[in-house]
Amino acid sequence: MEVIHKIGRRKTAVARIYLAPGKGSITVNKKDVNDYFPSATLQYKVNQPFALTENEGNFDVKVNVFGGGITGQAEAIRLALSRALCELDEENRGILKPEGLLTRDPRMVERKKFGQKKARKKFQFSKR
Repeated sequence: MEVIHKIGRRKTAVARIYLAPGKGSITVNKKDVNDYFPSATLQYKVNQPFALTENEGNFDVKVNVFGGGITGQAEAIRLALSRALCELDEENRGILKPEGLLTRDPRMVERKKFGQKKARKKFQFSKR
């Protein structure tokens, strides 16, 4: 099996992953995943596709991620990993799809409109 390359996105974060058979090391922007994502919640999000498909420790993953915040980046990596695992074995699709890991989250920040303070908030109205 050669290296599988997939892309995942969330808000403004874009993650490119390279999945290859190995010992289970995950490298994010040339750092270990536990150093890049300090909180256990984000580490869980990144490892979730492997845990559900029972593939923990079977693959080495190299990740290039940019844009957005750390939560958006973790979720972008999760989507890319889920897509790669589905390409690897079609049976993984039935496990990941009900969990919602193959769905690209469409929620984005709404743009600020002119004549307003923010996207929906208005300037204070003065009657007199």
